[in-house]
Amino acid sequence: MDRHSPAHDTLGTRNDLCVRLACSRQEIITAQKLRYRIFYEELKANPDFNSSQSRRDADRFDEYCDHLVVVDRAPGSEGGQFSIDDGEMVGTYRLLRQSVAEQNGGFYTQSEFDIAPLLAAKSELKFLELGRSCVLKQYRIKPVVELLWQGIWNYVRQNGLDVMLGCASLEGINQKVHASTLDFLARNCAAPSEWTVRAVPERYIEMKSDAGNIGDAKAALKALPPLIKGYLRLGCYIGEGAVIDWQFNTTDVLIILPVSQINPRYFTHFGQPDEVVTY
Repeated sequence: MDRHSPAHDTLGTRNDLCVRLACSRQEIITAQKLRYRIFYEELKANPDFNSSQSRRDADRFDEYCDHLVVVDRAPGSEGGQFSIDDGEMVGTYRLLRQSVAEQNGGFYTQSEFDIAPLLAAKSELKFLELGRSCVLKQYRIKPVVELLWQGIWNYVRQNGLDVMLGCASLEGINQKVHASTLDFLARNCAAPSEWTVRAVPERYIEMKSDAGNIGDAKAALKALPPLIKGYLRLGCYIGEGAVIDWQFNTTDVLIILPVSQINPRYFTHFGQPDEVVTY
């Protein structure tokens, strides 16, 4: 049974591109296949037996998350590996509202970061977990990234959400490679005390270098993945400690983005927080 109405769940458009929520089980399966292509085939994550057989990146959270998808509706875009009814799926992002997570065993992020104290301290706020972000290589351009953010922002406003959080990844698990980047994030983007979240003790990796600020800040910022740079521009905080994700071959940091901290200049482009969203 379809979980959503496509017309109702369109969250943004730009030329031939549309961002909306997946509206059927088959579309969620297509999103899982897209994730497999990027995470396992391109970025060399380590699939388990089920994933390698199905060629899908899937876990228990997919069943109750919302799946944001970017669709290329240009003539001739149908018929590819990620074809759906209204075009070709070219990107996806997984969204999990706190109210849904609490009914289904919690957030994915809790396996890496101890977010429970923050949720308890900010019990008056509504949290949204962001995860499993990926875009086909040929579509990794500014307009597509901006459209994804437009979709997330409109979803946040429609659902009255207050805080976004989730794991963001650096490719690879070599800590020497990431030393200057992690040190930069820890020293320049750390969450204030009231928003601090630590990596779970058994997986905690120190982000600050013993040598102090070991690299050039501009170089460290340039080396960041576009997703993390985008969050930093919006005004996010970075949690304390990093985590190695052996399955996905990444080094993860925690993003914490209260809506109240978003740089106001972005509202002129994406819409004011209290503006009614209509499409």
